[in-house]
Amino acid sequence: MNQTKKRVLVSGGAGYIGSHVTVELIEAGYDVVVADNLSNCDMTCFEGVKKITGRDDIPFEKMDCCDAPLVEALFSKYRIDAVIHFAAFKAVGESVAEPIKYYKNNLISFLNILDAAKNHGGCNVLFSSSATVYGETDKLPVTEESPRQPAMCSYGATKQICEDILVDVVRATSAYGDEIKAGASELGPVKGIALRYFNPIGAHPSALIGELPRGVPNNLVPYITQTAIGKRECLSIFGNDYPTPDGTCLRDYIDVVDLAKAHVAAVARMLDGKMKKGYEIFNVGTGKPVSVLELVTKFEKVNNLKLNYKFAPRRAGDITAIWADTSLANKELGWKAERSLEDTLKSAWQWECHLAGK
Repeated sequence: MNQTKKRVLVSGGAGYIGSHVTVELIEAGYDVVVADNLSNCDMTCFEGVKKITGRDDIPFEKMDCCDAPLVEALFSKYRIDAVIHFAAFKAVGESVAEPIKYYKNNLISFLNILDAAKNHGGCNVLFSSSATVYGETDKLPVTEESPRQPAMCSYGATKQICEDILVDVVRATSAYGDEIKAGASELGPVKGIALRYFNPIGAHPSALIGELPRGVPNNLVPYITQTAIGKRECLSIFGNDYPTPDGTCLRDYIDVVDLAKAHVAAVARMLDGKMKKGYEIFNVGTGKPVSVLELVTKFEKVNNLKLNYKFAPRRAGDITAIWADTSLANKELGWKAERSLEDTLKSAWQWECHLAGK
């Protein structure tokens, strides 16, 4: 495959994970188009991507993927070989409080992407899924064969539904590919891979891109770094009465750069024709459980800081423990998480300091 002729659309590409994936795609030789409505980010990370890659010519389309005509126009403007879909709301707590907001945005945006892909001759679709699809389970670590449990929040439910939609579209376009409208490109049917992320944290080693939530952070590490730098008075750890060694939730924290490299490996698998079936699933994590309290204390140690934190009641939608069996991704994608937790937490702090001009 001549990668320089392959173009990847990254929807939600100006955000945290999308910006890191864009860097890795460009460095791997792909052409990238970024589409984002900037609803939960600004241009900071996109500008950082340009600095890291030395590319001022990365196409950026400010648009909402819930706007079907705009998505259709995007696919008409560019010949898209693969799509990585990030354009979704992702806060667990907010999704419990505002389910309609989550169902409307997360489902409609993905449906529009798939519809445009189908209308333009098919495409390779890499869906940003989540370990939340596994729900509350006592059979750990989870494998790709682990049954999906009832979602604990609307966010998790949208990930499950989008996975099911992708399965059906792959099946339908594979069976009825000859019915794709005349004049479309010769990309063929829709093929799909769902990457089930665990807990992405950290920042690029350059400290030019990282997690930059609007308003109060919903994720743990940016709240940690904002507390450490003085933006937040106190960090709340939600629940210290879980049935775990220290009473706090257990998670699988993966460095965002490692996560981004998994996307490049998955895109290459699709474009190089190495998929074993039209739809595949891979867990993307480290395979190592770390408690929330352990993460906080490790952040303090590696950065020589003392955090002001307190324990608070459990948060709706949180599960007790989840971590990945990553052996399938290691084998099939030729990928594995490499960065240490210490380096990841250092990078998160360096990014926060960069934002503060320190």
